[in-house]
Formats: sequence, C-alpha cells, structure tokens
Amino acid sequence: MAFSRVNCLLLNVVKNNIQIVQICRSFANIRFPPTTFNLISNLKKLPLKNTCTILHKELSTVKSSSIHDTISSIQVKKRVTRKKKILEEEEKPGIFNVVAFATAEEYDLEKLVKGLKEQNLYEPKEIKNNTDVVHAVAKYRVNEEPREIFFFREGSVILWNITDLESGNILNFLREYEEDSYSERLVQSESEIMNYKYQSADKTSSCISKEGDFLLSPGPDKTLEKFTFSNAIMLNVKLGVWEASLEKYIDEIEFVTEDLKRGKKIRMSREAVLRKHGELFALRHYMNLSSDVLDTPDFYWDNEDLENLYNQVCSYFCINKRTKVMNEKINHCVELIELLSSHLSDKHHVRLEWMIIVLIMVEVFFEIVHYIDRFVH
Repeated sequence: MAFSRVNCLLLNVVKNNIQIVQICRSFANIRFPPTTFNLISNLKKLPLKNTCTILHKELSTVKSSSIHDTISSIQVKKRVTRKKKILEEEEKPGIFNVVAFATAEEYDLEKLVKGLKEQNLYEPKEIKNNTDVVHAVAKYRVNEEPREIFFFREGSVILWNITDLESGNILNFLREYEEDSYSERLVQSESEIMNYKYQSADKTSSCISKEGDFLLSPGPDKTLEKFTFSNAIMLNVKLGVWEASLEKYIDEIEFVTEDLKRGKKIRMSREAVLRKHGELFALRHYMNLSSDVLDTPDFYWDNEDLENLYNQVCSYFCINKRTKVMNEKINHCVELIELLSSHLSDKHHVRLEWMIIVLIMVEVFFEIVHYIDRFVH
C-alpha cells in the first residue's frame, strides 16, 4: 500500500521536477545504498512509466533488506520518565510545595521518634489507628502555613512546605534510621514534587486538580487530608524506585537474550542465575506483599471521604496500571531466568553423566590391564 502511494506521488514529482531522492527518503524513511543513487541519477532520462516501475522494484529491495537488518538488533523499550514538576525558588502566594522521597526499604520509626525528640526541631505526633507513620510538625514557624513531615515505615518521607535546604538536612538526618538505603542518585531521580493550596470557603472536600495540584478544603486542621495525599504520593515514589530497579535488572540480563538468539554460550553461572532469581522474588515480595499498592489500606475503611480522596490520587498517578505492568515484566523475567536455570541444570547433569562414563571407562581399562597381566603370566 505504501509503494502504491509512492507511485502516485512520483507522477507529480517527475512532472514538477522535484528531487526524487528527498521525497522517497522522507516518505519511506529508509537509507539508500550507493547503487540506488546511481539509478536515480538516470531516472529523468527514462519514460515516466519505466521510472515508477524501476523505483518500485528498488524500494522493495531496500525495504526488505532494512527490515531483516533491524530484526537482528531489537532493543528493549525503555521506561518513559514521567514529567515532574520543578521546585520553584519563588513561591506564589497561597501555593505551597509538597515533596516526596523514597530513601530506603524501611525506617525504624521507634528510634526515629526518639531522634526527633532529641533534635527538638519537630514535634512528633501519631496518626490515629496507624502505627506505620509518624507525623512531625516544625516547632518554629517561618510563615503562617505550618511545616509538616510524614515519615512512613515503608522508607518514604513526605515534606509539606519544606524548603530545599531544610529537606536536605532531613534526608541526612534519616540516614541513621534507614534499612537497605537507596543511592542518592536514585532517591533524587525518583522524587516527586507537587503543589498544594487551599480552596475557597464554599468548597467542602479536598481533591486533586487536573493540573496535578492538591486542593485542600478550608479548615483549621487538615492533618488527615494531608496524610491521605501523602500516603498516595508515597506509593507513587516507592513504585518509581521499584520500576527503576526493574529496568536496571532488565538491562543486566539483556545480553542473555542476545546470546540465546545468536546461539552463543550462556555467560552466567548457576550461582549468578540463582541470585537473579532471588532479586526478582524479593522485588515481587516488596511490591505485592509488603506494600498497599494492590489494595486500599485498612485505615480508610472507616472514612469514606478519605478513601475516595486516596483512590482519586492513586488514579492520578496510575498506581494500579503501573503495578500491573510491573508484574507482567517480572513474569517475563522469571520465565527467562527459569529457562536459564533449566538449561544450566541440564548441562550440569550432562557433565555428571560424562564424568560417570569416564570413570566407568577407566575402571574397564584397568580391568582389561589386569586381565591381560594374568593371561600373560
């Protein structure tokens, strides 16, 4: 169908003396070999009908050869980084920043509370019926809007109305209470910055706007609404870290698919394959069993408004869809690792069988030598 359109286009191209090489290159998006350029240079000397026939044949040859060249070097599609907001140095009146970081697999909240009290800069508080989060409020105010922090046991921290310099100090403070810390590059690259503001007095419920801003309902105490927003954005940054880890894992085993496709020897030992298997199951465990990405936390069962707000923010960050995609990718990686494990196990069994055969042959050889020795004497 594409070449029939090329023929129709060439009817106008030759009549209007437009360069055929440029039109075909932009239309078919292919690279011409030197022989094609020699052919095209003589096209204007031929009749129009012959021109279209020759070009059709040449384009078909070039197109098919380029397809076969491409198949041998298929590249895995990389994760597209979602555009994020940038922390603005000059804050607009009535608009504040909320920043989320995932710095480790888990925080020791009990020791963290003691550390906050010793530091005496933030007052730690508890969220009712939730022991997996610590809410800290700054004792010294800079402006009318309070500075608040939510520390989640899952290894994430959400900073409300905190400056960039102060957030760096908080991240340094957290290092002492982290378990299985992430790299600084990963923490910064997968962080999330959002804006929040208060709605007018006629609005009664908090929500998230189409632009991605948190809109808080007016009132004296917005702790639960902020906690709900924080809980959802915490899942977002945590899922981002897992996605980055999975992409790194895929890059590390990409050479295996190339070796299998080319029939080369597998350059992984049984121990390395076992470690890769363990990494996959650990990632799947963190995502599906140790977190709330697959289900709404029990905290929201008694408050329908907060549950709707939580689901709304999760929907904005596409938590369910991204989790499903990650599980699909993990399943494909598991299939590849199981294939490698099975192949290496078969090679190991074959090696053991050959060793047994060689030992039997050695034993037979010595028996023959003993028999000859007895026969001679």
